[in-house]
Amino acid sequence: MKEMQTRATKKFGWLRRHPLLHKYVSLVQEDLSTTYSRDLHKWLLIAPMIGVTTGLAITVIAYIILGKMWPAVLGYYVRHPWAIVPGLLLGSTVAGLLMQFFTSDPNEHSTEEIIRSYHEHQGDINLRPFAPKILAAIATVGFGGSAALEGPSIYGGAAIGSWLWRKLRGLHLDARDRRIMLICGAAAGMSAVFRAPLTGIVFALEMPYKDDLAHEALAPSLIASVISYVTLSAFMGRAPLFNFSSATSFTRRDLFWCALLGLLIGLVAMVFVLTFRRARGFFVQWSVPHWRKLAIGGFLTGLCGLIFLYFFPGMLIPIGPNYEAVGMILGTHHSSLELMSFGVLKLAATIFTLATGGVSAMFVPLFLSGGTFGVVFAQSIIHSPALELYAAVGMASFIAAGYKTPLAAVVFVAEATGGHAFIIPALIGAAVAYAVSGDASASGDQRLHEGEIFSDSRCRP
Repeated sequence: MKEMQTRATKKFGWLRRHPLLHKYVSLVQEDLSTTYSRDLHKWLLIAPMIGVTTGLAITVIAYIILGKMWPAVLGYYVRHPWAIVPGLLLGSTVAGLLMQFFTSDPNEHSTEEIIRSYHEHQGDINLRPFAPKILAAIATVGFGGSAALEGPSIYGGAAIGSWLWRKLRGLHLDARDRRIMLICGAAAGMSAVFRAPLTGIVFALEMPYKDDLAHEALAPSLIASVISYVTLSAFMGRAPLFNFSSATSFTRRDLFWCALLGLLIGLVAMVFVLTFRRARGFFVQWSVPHWRKLAIGGFLTGLCGLIFLYFFPGMLIPIGPNYEAVGMILGTHHSSLELMSFGVLKLAATIFTLATGGVSAMFVPLFLSGGTFGVVFAQSIIHSPALELYAAVGMASFIAAGYKTPLAAVVFVAEATGGHAFIIPALIGAAVAYAVSGDASASGDQRLHEGEIFSDSRCRP
């Protein structure tokens, strides 16, 4: 056997030493090294782990709030409107106590914490207060705070990504990988809670910047978002969260009106965001115990719900996660006065809930307010029967202007509502609203990517 191997070595040894073969083997090795320089194959293992873990966690949160707490609380509030104010006061106080006594910084949570961690801490999140923050979010939303599940979902997914980075250090992960896993988890959380994987990807990539994307997290976010969506869908179904019928066509005249609607909503969003940032700054600096701030916010949020039900009795109410409100607004007729009152009080309740320190985010409140204003615009200003079209454009426009995420806004409207025919009008409205609102953003930690690049370039020798 050894003699055969020796003869084979002598026979083919010249081939291995041939200069032409050596040259092309070196070229192949160089091409392979360039092709796999980013080590993308490791994400085939890591991203699915983030997706499954996040999907399971968000399923539990969604089941607690949407399956158990909010339906019972909403029904009780509608039957007993007098209970709205004490109910909100209780939920907000509980959230405030959890944040004050079980977290190091009660003002750091939800989307803001993720953006700050991405820019300033290389994706590192302090996981010790993870459980208190999730419980505070459940108390905020479940008792009727004007917010929804995107806050705890984005935070929960991102925290899971940061936690898994620590557990998988044996895979030779660096600080850049932790930032990618942070965004990857945020995308998975958004994808699961809204049953909209493409929205999760785009929103998470747009979230850190006002004018750019976190490109490095694209491939991992794609994998994690799809798997997180599939995981939650296995338990809660795959139907669009805000399903409503869509128009099959639109006219050039509709596109003009959609641009005008985007202009108006962009101005409203700018005023709202500036008001929110001022109010948030005031409450952060106010030197009173954190739980008292939230108690005040809960009381004022409750008043918004009570005032609306006093004038417009029914199931529609401008507090809580409000997932059911889309069907109510589009499925039954409401006067423009009622819808305008709903939209204005929804925005006011959102400021009272979140500016005082409530634990969640305002994606759904902006979505609902924009849709409501879109319906008012359609039925009272241009007298169009295409209420769904203008509702969708209003939704996309308010999200684009408020969060500086125009792509995510349009994709979300298409995925979460099933209204794919609205993409072109929604793009027009979102683009106009985004431009008109300038750099005003609901997130104080979002940055301009070009400004960051310029700053970095000045620091280089």
